[in-house]
Amino acid sequence: MNLRLNSEFGTLKAVLMHRPGKEIDRLTPYNKEFLLFEDVPYLEAMQKEHDFFTDLIKQTTGATVFRLRELLMQVLGDRTILESLMKAALVRSGQTHLCEYILDRLSTAECTTVLTAGIKVHELKRKIPNAPTGELMDYAFIIPPSPNLYFQRDPMAITPGGIIFSSMNKEGRQREADLLRTIFENHPEFKDNVNRLYPINGHDNPPSIEGGDVIVLSKKAVAIGNSERTNEKAIYHVAKALLAEGSVERVYEVHLPQKRQYMHLDTVFTILDENLVLTYPDALNSVLQTSLYTLKDIQDGKATIKRQVLKESLLTILEREIPHLEILSTADGNPDYAMREQWFDGANVFAIGPRRVISYNRNIHTNRALRNMGVEVLEIPSSELSRGLGGPRCMTMPLSRAKL
Repeated sequence: MNLRLNSEFGTLKAVLMHRPGKEIDRLTPYNKEFLLFEDVPYLEAMQKEHDFFTDLIKQTTGATVFRLRELLMQVLGDRTILESLMKAALVRSGQTHLCEYILDRLSTAECTTVLTAGIKVHELKRKIPNAPTGELMDYAFIIPPSPNLYFQRDPMAITPGGIIFSSMNKEGRQREADLLRTIFENHPEFKDNVNRLYPINGHDNPPSIEGGDVIVLSKKAVAIGNSERTNEKAIYHVAKALLAEGSVERVYEVHLPQKRQYMHLDTVFTILDENLVLTYPDALNSVLQTSLYTLKDIQDGKATIKRQVLKESLLTILEREIPHLEILSTADGNPDYAMREQWFDGANVFAIGPRRVISYNRNIHTNRALRNMGVEVLEIPSSELSRGLGGPRCMTMPLSRAKL
């Protein structure tokens, strides 16, 4: 597995997913907004829906599905790695002195749960009665949960040139990226094949970038959304690394409105085949500006790049990068249905092969339009999964696809 992808739709060979767990049960009507949720899902039903999704991928593609929890538990067998992650998780509450207490008393499996679902004062005291928690209230989080962890698309991105490890815009999600980076840089299944493009060595507080803003347009071009979650400085550094690496010749910076419905570039459009794009109506026209980065020179191993603001629309750019482009709008362009289905990520389907996608069953008008275009649509239940406001693409991190 070389951990490089040159398309968004090549037949899926391997994918990383996370089954929702105890971290979801941490959500309440009072903390959901702080934890970046719009609703409080029912965990057991959510897990059944996610299991259906996972089984569907296995049955229809034969792809290997890697589970984040299992991979994390395997790398946490290294005490040094476990200590590093646990201390970092305790920084926010100012309780790093508890690290040794936790590591000495909790098993590796329990530590894995703590790092994903968090831990409260009273839970720690039940395990370690003499833990010095100071004046913290019993129901305060010593380590907060990561309920967005089932959205595996955001903490990293795999490109034709290597891996972008995200620097998450929201502080509450940064630990998700830390977990994935730790896994991929240390797990024997992956570590020898990681070509890290971002963050740059020595950058302790890198500008934010999230995987949902990265879309592989072609073997030679990548688009990155300049959104509410991804910073233009991060795009510059990624573009420079990608262009210097040589697999990609063009990196597009797509400026999006700072609005919830355009949180990431993959809420604007997704690529389903070598000539088919699915988009939310008018989303392409809402793009504020598109810039192009290309390689200018490499001297003594150092690359210089140039940035050009394009006067063309994003649609024109896509038509140039994707010959014979066909555009399909969610709900086939019906404004009322499209607005409703975009709320549940109608454009955020997961391509498991050319013109073969997995979509939420609730987006009936979009699914019908896809089938009318000759796309095979496999539906998954979505009553609870959709409450996090992310679609099937958001929940998956493809690790290997058939090369085109």
